[in-house]
Amino acid sequence: MTQNGITTGPIGIFDSGYGGLTILSEIRRALPDYDYIYLGDNARAPYGTRSFDIVYRFTLEAVENLFARGCPLVILACNTASAKALRTIQQTNLPEIDPSRRVLGVIRPTVETIGDITRSGKIGIFGTPGTVKSGSYEMEIAKLYPDFKTVTHACPMWVPLIENGEAASPGADYFVKQEIDRLLEKEPEIDTIILGCTHYPILIDKIKKYVPDGIAVVPQGELVGKSLVDYLSRHPEMEKRLTKGGRCTYLTTENAEKFNESASIFLSHTVNAESITL
Repeated sequence: MTQNGITTGPIGIFDSGYGGLTILSEIRRALPDYDYIYLGDNARAPYGTRSFDIVYRFTLEAVENLFARGCPLVILACNTASAKALRTIQQTNLPEIDPSRRVLGVIRPTVETIGDITRSGKIGIFGTPGTVKSGSYEMEIAKLYPDFKTVTHACPMWVPLIENGEAASPGADYFVKQEIDRLLEKEPEIDTIILGCTHYPILIDKIKKYVPDGIAVVPQGELVGKSLVDYLSRHPEMEKRLTKGGRCTYLTTENAEKFNESASIFLSHTVNAESITL
């Protein structure tokens, strides 16, 4: 849709899989009146172990698809895509595609809150192997809080456990406690742990069970929702371009029925997704 030659439409939310649904839920909680399109590249997930070039190419294809569907603003609700693709898309592709549109990630909004939470300045990050390898959290934290110490730790088993419906199983307890112990072995004085993967809030009860008292556990969804509210208040020119009807469309590169079934792990309501090809 266009008004006076300017594209208007829903907010696009992109993730490589299902975890971004936790971000979508919190954004919709913060901004319920807006329209949304959620796109999950489930057929090519996970992104966490893929190279920078592949993640960049896949993410750009998804962003271009959401732009083609009229989204003036796209949120990369994926830590791996935010780490490996966001900067290049913002600096290289957007000026060519449409300088008036915007693509935002989830890492910066998460990092911006840490200064208000930590007391020791020692921060732990749980993430996928790709996010950890990228060093994105360390870089963003160093920019804002150069005196903080950041310790990252990859949890390769957590996403498969969640997506296979095993998050509540006793076996999940073993893998959750194991990774928490390994992180704290690296730095015992951590007082804040960021869940640097959008899947991990599904495990938050187990994570809090094994994290020692006095350590704050920080999921991303609520932080990203608050950050987007602030962003739109500071950018009324973008806010005016976003349509409001409270609607949400779900797209997946996987089988739609499979997506609908798996989405129930992350959402409190049923969805009716459409299968597309990127």
